[in-house]
Amino acid sequence: MQEKETKNNWRQQIKKELSTVKFTRRIVRDYIFILVGVIIQAFSMRLFLVPAMLVSGGISGAAQLINHVSDIPIGLMVLVGNIPLFFLGWRHLGGIRFALRTAVAIIFFSLFTDLLVYFIPTEGVTSDLVLNSIYGGLMYGIGLGMVYRGKGTSGGSDILGRILNHRYGISISSSYLITDSIVVLLGGFIFDWERALYGLAVIYVSGLAAEIAFEGRAIYRTAMIITDKPEEISKEILEVLERGVTYLHGMGGFTHEQRTVIYSVITQSEVSQMKEIVTDLDPKAFMVIGQVHEALGEGFHPLKDPG
Repeated sequence: MQEKETKNNWRQQIKKELSTVKFTRRIVRDYIFILVGVIIQAFSMRLFLVPAMLVSGGISGAAQLINHVSDIPIGLMVLVGNIPLFFLGWRHLGGIRFALRTAVAIIFFSLFTDLLVYFIPTEGVTSDLVLNSIYGGLMYGIGLGMVYRGKGTSGGSDILGRILNHRYGISISSSYLITDSIVVLLGGFIFDWERALYGLAVIYVSGLAAEIAFEGRAIYRTAMIITDKPEEISKEILEVLERGVTYLHGMGGFTHEQRTVIYSVITQSEVSQMKEIVTDLDPKAFMVIGQVHEALGEGFHPLKDPG
């Protein structure tokens, strides 16, 4: 009786969440990003990683190992392996919006990974392990980054990493390191240890490529400047760099004097110009340059995602 009631509540919850889903232009764009991303990932698998027996970690890497010893299709194993993680993610990470995007990513990645077998030679593009590691990792990472831009996940260790982070406070990077390292270690036993080492290189390259594809090439920096000439420096920043400035009021811990602190967000390419401006106007100024994960607002990415 209790089990029947739980199933009814589950169905009602699904219907309720489905009724809130509206397909706007922004959402359609997100799904296009996801579809293009998983197609690129599938090509990476078939062109570089599978022919070279390079394990990239996660469910797809585990599926490669199972395929090697049993001939079960990789895409099918990816789909089956993601089913329990999919429902865990649905329950703990974001409801129907998470579920729909993740389901699309998993299904189409599995489908294209198996379909491409009939169109791509089994030996791939090259037999060079270095080239396969670089280009396989690069393509896989770009695809993954596009899936992230579509606000989706590729399933597997991505879901597990977020659950471990959400439930137990383990950082996502640590979660990925644990799950991917286990799969790569198994790859060393099944393939060979040279390929296992190259597999670690694939994970590293794909991580960098995913970050660039997801966040874009622009890397932002914050500049905090303590100076006796805030007006002059601010004017140069506004006119030369065309960046905004904000005044923060601080007090020296040793002198207890009131000081004006200039705060500004710039791109990485503008750091040298910022240093030159400060050096020319106040060589005794104190400046700190920090890294920014993302900058939203006027002069950068729009704060509100148009849709």
